[in-house]
Amino acid sequence: MIASVRGVVAAIASDSAVIEVGGVGMQVQCTPGTLAGLKTGAEARLATSLVVREDSLTLYGFADDAEKHLFELLQTASGVGPRVAQAVLAVHQPEVVRRAISGGDLATLTRVPGIGKKGAERMVLELRDKIGIVSTGPDGVAGALSGGWQDQVRQGVLALGWSAQQADQAVAAVAESIDGEVPAVPVLLRQAIRLLGRTR
Repeated sequence: MIASVRGVVAAIASDSAVIEVGGVGMQVQCTPGTLAGLKTGAEARLATSLVVREDSLTLYGFADDAEKHLFELLQTASGVGPRVAQAVLAVHQPEVVRRAISGGDLATLTRVPGIGKKGAERMVLELRDKIGIVSTGPDGVAGALSGGWQDQVRQGVLALGWSAQQADQAVAAVAESIDGEVPAVPVLLRQAIRLLGRTR
């Protein structure tokens, strides 16, 4: 599995870039937003996801690990392949996608070419419990707690036998308790477990 690539950007096309890694030019399929952040001749790092098919090996590249994680998560829904998942991220920012799935916002999802109403309903049904927590900020605008420590703590809680709903509640409670610098993940996980221990 090629988890990321770092090297000089050799070329940029309309839907892909070539990154030179150790003398090898690797073609990486990217969204327009990711491509906009690249510059020919400059060094770049892309989080990547390798999609293996019988007749092809395709490397998809992303600006950060959270976007890559969402790309891979979208493909766990029925009927969503890498091309559709990439189209979702080309049209919407990751936090918009998470908010739409969490809130059942079909109108936002169906703005993506290739996703109809039934496809959007399937995505909401199958991914809502996996999407993680979506919190509302002080200005009333919802922002996704995506990637980073939230996902790691949530996965740790799920692995210890709690439900997805309990995991989400614990992560939300831990997030609210953070004031200033974010502690290490093991510290946050212990805090989440202590909170859940009171409700068992």
